[in-house]
Amino acid sequence: MSTRVDTEDVASTRSERVLAVVLVVFLLIGSGWSYVKIDDWVGGSRAWEYTAAEQRSIDAADTAEDRAWRAEEAQDTALTDLELARENLSLAIEQGQPTESLTETFEEAQTEYAEARAEATTARTRADAAQKAADDAYAASEDRGRGKDGRYWIVALLRLGFVGALVGGSLRLITVQRARESRYLTLGLSAVAASTLTAVWFAGDYITDYIDVLELGPLVLSVLGAGATVVAFVALQRYLARRVPRSRVRKGECPFCGFPVRGDGPHCEGCGREVVGECGACSSPRRVGSPHCAVCGAD
Repeated sequence: MSTRVDTEDVASTRSERVLAVVLVVFLLIGSGWSYVKIDDWVGGSRAWEYTAAEQRSIDAADTAEDRAWRAEEAQDTALTDLELARENLSLAIEQGQPTESLTETFEEAQTEYAEARAEATTARTRADAAQKAADDAYAASEDRGRGKDGRYWIVALLRLGFVGALVGGSLRLITVQRARESRYLTLGLSAVAASTLTAVWFAGDYITDYIDVLELGPLVLSVLGAGATVVAFVALQRYLARRVPRSRVRKGECPFCGFPVRGDGPHCEGCGREVVGECGACSSPRRVGSPHCAVCGAD
């Protein structure tokens, strides 16, 4: 049996906060494992797998890019050799030295550079063509995953339901704990934190499938998060508006303004409003905001 306390006045100890963080970690491990396993159970990730032809196009693009890189490296080396040969020949001419061998070396360097340049140009053209085919393969896989294969959407809906159940269940838990004035409210808040982080993971996971993270991704996530926070804040204020009068009455204060109640007068000395009404069950005087009638016990 938990101790009944005013949850608005609960001051968690350091040990309780540490245990709450530990609980969040373990809850995240479980929710994260379940989130990932939904895809394994349904097979949604297989909707993104490449066909044999698409995989060959991707592999060919990688090979062609490697060849183009090597050809361009050889071109740079040949250009360096050509410039060095030109400088040596120019220096020999300026100094009046024999130039037959240097001229031959320079001409060979020119020929090697021309061949390397032609080979690099051809390799780059082939690499660009292969990359275009690979891009088409990537696009085809994305089309299957997002629209043509229902497994992707089944996984998304199951994950949405899973996250919704976590968030709704955790909020329901703390609502019940607050209603019962349970001392274990901190554990309920841990469940809310874990479910909220899982929801953020879900939002980021699917938003990035359709929005460039480097462009609008953070903005969209910020807008959605801010909107959800405002909604939660409004819900919290409505909850507090229902709970604050009861909490104030328990402390011996006016349920409307919080001014300390002195005496049995029907009006608050702070705001002047009537703080003693009539019980709806027995018509006895009853303080506004009290959970039960002191005469008949009606709620």
